[in-house]
Amino acid sequence: MNGALTAPPPGGATAAGALAGKAALITGAARGIGRACALAYAGAGADLLLTDIGHDLDGVPYPLGSAGQLAHTARLCQELSPASVVATAEADIRELDAVRAVVDGALDRFGRLDILLNNAGIAAPSGKTVHDISPDEWDLMLDVDVSGAWRMIRAVGAAMTGQRAGSVINVASTAGLVGYRHFAGYVTAKHALIGLTKSAALDFAPFGVRVNALCPGSVRDDDAAEGRMLTEIARSLDVPVAEHEETFLAAQPMNRLIEPEDVAGAAVWLGSDASRQVTGSTVTVDGGFTSR
Repeated sequence: MNGALTAPPPGGATAAGALAGKAALITGAARGIGRACALAYAGAGADLLLTDIGHDLDGVPYPLGSAGQLAHTARLCQELSPASVVATAEADIRELDAVRAVVDGALDRFGRLDILLNNAGIAAPSGKTVHDISPDEWDLMLDVDVSGAWRMIRAVGAAMTGQRAGSVINVASTAGLVGYRHFAGYVTAKHALIGLTKSAALDFAPFGVRVNALCPGSVRDDDAAEGRMLTEIARSLDVPVAEHEETFLAAQPMNRLIEPEDVAGAAVWLGSDASRQVTGSTVTVDGGFTSR
């Protein structure tokens, strides 16, 4: 494995102690942005329940986060922050009973839940014009990327409103803000996730619970994070994998791809008390892509 994912250096939003005393549940934590966020949360002092599906799904043309990758994320977090409690659970966010079990497990272990980071999602099946998308492909995309987040929010809602505090962070995408050719299902799902964010923020505001959306741009597939989403998006667009970074880089105003740690830093800030007056917002980490 090349490179090493670490928490960002002290002094920023992810400085040690920014999440001390907080308990966080992170979905899609096995790899990629989820792993980067888990490490940043551990470095900031949070206790963690990390979850991922642990197996592949019919209809998704690439491997999903495995049980081994989830366990590896947990080990990295524990090594980074020995004082943190780090637990894992495999769950399919399409199944309400599984979601409830994960949330109940977190509440039993920590006594409270301060942060829900809804990171789990799929980018494919994609790469088709809208009229070529099958009903099953459409339903799968929405079930995972929108309804999965709703199920998690539904499951934590009573606990967070009861404790009158909490932060829900929905990882959307620049696809939630603009359109992309041949990605109608993904774009629809991410736009819907931002709509869910805004409505849930209003519902929860009287109880001191915040809900925000985090919109990454083109995130580099870091080897240490074992991310592969940008590669799979390139495949679905028939972009040569060997050239995919240069292809996506051409659309970046800052002439850099987003690093997983860039997204993780924003996720820590949204989970911390430093953002206590931020709710119903859409935070972009896209190097200026959506400013054009």
